[in-house]
Amino acid sequence: MGTVISMADLLPEHLERLEGAGHTVHVLRDAEIDSLGPLLVGADAVICLLTQPITSQFMDALPKLRILANVAVGYENIDVSAAKACDVIVTNTPDVLTESTADHTFALLLAAARRIPEADETTRKGEFPPWQLQQLLTGTDVHGKILGIVGLGRIGAAVARRGHHGFSMPILYHSRTRKKDLELELNAQQGSFHDLLARSDFVCVHTPLTPDTHHMFNAEAFSRMKPTAIFVNVSRGAIVDEAALVRALREGSIAGAGLDVFEKEPDVHPGLLELHERVVLSPHLGSSTVETRTAMGNLAIDNVLAVLA
Repeated sequence: MGTVISMADLLPEHLERLEGAGHTVHVLRDAEIDSLGPLLVGADAVICLLTQPITSQFMDALPKLRILANVAVGYENIDVSAAKACDVIVTNTPDVLTESTADHTFALLLAAARRIPEADETTRKGEFPPWQLQQLLTGTDVHGKILGIVGLGRIGAAVARRGHHGFSMPILYHSRTRKKDLELELNAQQGSFHDLLARSDFVCVHTPLTPDTHHMFNAEAFSRMKPTAIFVNVSRGAIVDEAALVRALREGSIAGAGLDVFEKEPDVHPGLLELHERVVLSPHLGSSTVETRTAMGNLAIDNVLAVLA
């Protein structure tokens, strides 16, 4: 039987599955990887989170390591080339978080469009505005507006379905590959990145972070968007040049933003923190539901059990 080191805060049911299979489990809460020392030497499996960098030096110190089970869709925290050289399997947890992340994307979109956080704060302060045609905190319609999606993978497609079926939104998309099945299902149109920016009322980002997508949304990109457009990012923070986004919002190049990820998490650009009008921020909660986080843990454990077996 093996030794499993978890740097993720596993649930009791997760621990029971590992221990029930005969493995020894050590859960290290809030531990810095560099300080773990001898405990890791005997590890056959490591369960880790996206926020924990796994370097070649880390793997060199674990001679028995067989699997790195990342509890996330992404795996940019892991030196995959080094893992391959060490004959270590790297796994992730796709699919199970698709629907919850799509829900959160639409929550941010709606909250920014209808100015929900601003309305909540105003109401709680006892500053209930009088009803009138030009009412304070008037928002913008979502129904029937053009939804542009950059990256039409699992999550992007789930967001597109919500827009098409729930809000009768025409779907534009820009993706590395053409999605003919989704074009038929959702009447979606593929277009260039610049065309999508120019035509969309809402722009949602669901592309992975790569050298090509780093700062994909920069000053030029925001200048091509409609001044009434709302930008939503629930993918990776570094896809966006946050300084350029702040300037675009302040200057009115775009109307608003909903952000769940940030360029230098957990730090947030101070300019974003100062903006309240049509700007909605959440601390990387895309997959944060009880059901989804439980499923992510179970999928990571499925991977560990399969490799150790």
